[in-house]
Parts: sequence; C-alpha cells; structure tokens
Amino acid sequence: MTMLLCGGMAFAQSGDPVIMTIAGQPVHRSEFEYSYNKNNAEGVIDKKTVDEYVDLFINYKLKVQAALDAKLDTMKSYQQEFRTYRDQQITPSFVTDEAVEKEARQVYQSTKDAIGPRGLIMPAHILVLLNQKATDAEQKAAKVRIDSIYQALKQGADFAELAKKVSQDPGSAKNGGVLPWIGPNQTLKEFEDAAYALKVGEMSQPVLSPAGWHIIMMKDRKQLEPYDSLRSDILKFLESRNVRERLAEQAVDSVAKQRSISREELLDERSAELQAKDVELDNLVREYHDGLLLYEISNREVWEKAAKDEIGLANYFSKNKKKYKWDEPRYKGMVYHVKDQADVKAVKNSVKGLDFSKWADKLRKTFNNDSIIRIRVEKGIFKKGDNAFIDKMVFKVDKPVTAVKDYPIDAVYGKLLKKGPEEYEDVKGLVTADYQEELEKAWVATLRKKYPVQVNQEVVKTVNKH
Repeated sequence: MTMLLCGGMAFAQSGDPVIMTIAGQPVHRSEFEYSYNKNNAEGVIDKKTVDEYVDLFINYKLKVQAALDAKLDTMKSYQQEFRTYRDQQITPSFVTDEAVEKEARQVYQSTKDAIGPRGLIMPAHILVLLNQKATDAEQKAAKVRIDSIYQALKQGADFAELAKKVSQDPGSAKNGGVLPWIGPNQTLKEFEDAAYALKVGEMSQPVLSPAGWHIIMMKDRKQLEPYDSLRSDILKFLESRNVRERLAEQAVDSVAKQRSISREELLDERSAELQAKDVELDNLVREYHDGLLLYEISNREVWEKAAKDEIGLANYFSKNKKKYKWDEPRYKGMVYHVKDQADVKAVKNSVKGLDFSKWADKLRKTFNNDSIIRIRVEKGIFKKGDNAFIDKMVFKVDKPVTAVKDYPIDAVYGKLLKKGPEEYEDVKGLVTADYQEELEKAWVATLRKKYPVQVNQEVVKTVNKH
C-alpha cells in the first residue's frame, strides 16, 4: 500500500530529511535528489517533474528491496562486481598528494642521474641507409653518396633543405633533419659519440653507424631544467602511466598487512568512513549497490523470464494479434542463388515442412557444410523495398537487379503474409518487449501490495529548493 503523508513524517536530520520510507527503510532527500537530477539532466529527452519521478523512484526502490529479500546481494558474483565498482572510488583515498609528489621527484632525479653532466642535445642529421649485410658495391655506392652530400654542405648548401630532399630518415627529413632532445644512451653509440663531440652550430664529417651514414649538425644543447619547471609534465606522465593507482594499491596492501586484516576488510572500513562524511560518494556507492541488484532481479523477473517463456509469448501474441497487424504485406521466406538448376528444387525440398527458424541451419548443413559454397541465401520477413530480388520476383516490381557473382540462378521460396504475422516468431522482438512490459507491470503491482510505502509530500516540495 502507499500512504501519502502531508508533513506527518519527522525529519531524520535537519539538513537531509527523510523524503519517503519504503519497506520500513528511510530514504533521505539527498538520495532522491541525486537520482532525480542524474536522470533528468540536460540532454535527457523524456524529462520528468519531481512529482512524476516519485512513482518511478518508488518502483526502483521496491525492486531493490525484492532483490535484497531474495538475498541476491549475498551472491559471490554480485559481491565481486560491486566491490570492483566501489573500490575504484575508495582505493585512491589511500594515496596522498605527497606520495605522488615524492614519486615525481624520484622520476626527475633518476632522469637527471641518467643524463649526467653530458646534458641533452638536439641534433639534426642527414641519413643514407646502409644494410649491415650490404655488398661491397652497395657499401661503395652509399659512401659515394654521403661524400657528395657532405661536399655540397661544405660548399654552402642549406642543411635543412638538403635533409628534406635526400635524407632517408623520413621522420626527421620532413623537419629538416632535426631530431627531438636526446640524452646519453638513447641512440646508436656511433651517432651519440659523434653528436656529443659537436658544439652548437658545428657539423660532423660522415659518421658510419649500424643504420648507415650520417652527417650530423648540432642544433642545441642544454642541461636538464630544474624540477619545478618540469613538475607539471612529470605529473602528467605519471598520470598517463596510472602511477597514482599503483601507489594506492601498494598502500592498501601495506596498511592491510600492518593491521593484520584483509584488503576487503580494510576497504569496507574505509568505504563506511568516507561515505559517512561525503553524501555524494554515499549516493554513488549506493547507486552501484542498488543498480547491480536491480539488473539481476529485473533479469530474473522480467527480461530473461519473458525471453525464455515461449508459451507466454505465444499466448500474449494470440491475445494481442491486432496490435501487430502490418500496413502492407510481407514475404516470409528466402531468396536464394545457385549454380546448378537442380539445386533450385533441392533447396525447396530441404526446408519444406520445416519450422522457419530451422531453415538456416538445415541449408548450411545440406549445401554449405564444407569448403564449397553451393548456395547463397537471404532469409527473413521482407516488405517491399527490403530486397531487390524479392521486390522483382514476389512483389513484381519492375526494376533491374544485380546478379550474384558465380551464382546465376535466382529463386524464391516462402509465402506471402497479407493480413499480418501468423506466429509470434514473425515479430518476436516486438512481442518480447511488450510481454516484458506486461510482466513488469504485474510485478510492480505485486511489490506495491507487498511493501508499505510512505511519502512525505512536504519534503517532496523542497526537492532542489533548499
């Protein structure tokens, strides 16, 4: 039963009064507002008023209560899924900004140590590729080519323009041969040794490395910037590597070990602590909890139940057949394409008298069960315009069709349904959806009778107005 109270229910707390009680369980205004605002945000097409949403919310909570009574929250699968969602919100609380800062400084220091006094360089190069297994002739040709490039540079050719034209390193060539900043041990040793020996503006002689011949121009050099200059970039780098999550997981394991309790116990404890302080988090975790229960109970009571109830679907279709009447005839059958005239009759005979739903499997096993595809088939319930072959051969539409390659003979088999579907399978999707809706209405009606519901209308009037 439902009781609509007008100011008769006492506020549970001055800042967050009880807006309704369902099956003896109080629901505070903040929870209702959270749900209402989320489901009626900008962009939602079918927005509800607060009063309209009250009934929808009650139905939602009644279903959740039914799931709790059925002890669905004790299932291991449910508990595992709920913890996964909840812990994504709770685990980050175990890592502090100071811990992330410490990690960032460690990354900086290790980078600085790796670079050492040699610093960073920004070289440009022109590359002539040379395979390490190159023949003598190929080696000589590469040497002649790099020498000619070097001579052109010495005579005043523009390094960047020449790199764009002749360098065989496509990544850098388009940038005039310029490479990104590099540090020690980040590239080929021969290249690195030659590059680090150059001053800014200097150009090397041809240098041979395992990649080929290089001519290197030093564009710039520098030492690593101070930590504060790089801090934001390092933090972004750590974020992209999910370092905060890793630190949080390590912290959870460490704290649990120190206190001799399990991870689950620790996270349960932290969740309760944080939810008591943060109303938004409390509502979010409750949403996970209730939403998973709602899905499971609805699947059992409505969705899966309807989909599997063939007798119920057939009966529903029989009682509501007029609802599914078509505005134009449909052809229930198939158009098929074969290579051999004898297969036209063979295909018909293979499915004659067989339930329509079993045609596809029968045809596959009979004609296309090995590497040789004997027939091509399009099966279904067609209206005019759905299929060019059906249009021409059944609906007598005078339009050309494109023959199926390698399958020159076309045929159809089936029947024309002029008045509408003859069985629920013909419109199974629609019937299933409607049957599910009927089951849900009946289920909700049962829940309304089973569980008492009280609504404080005075609190309802204050939603989003306090």
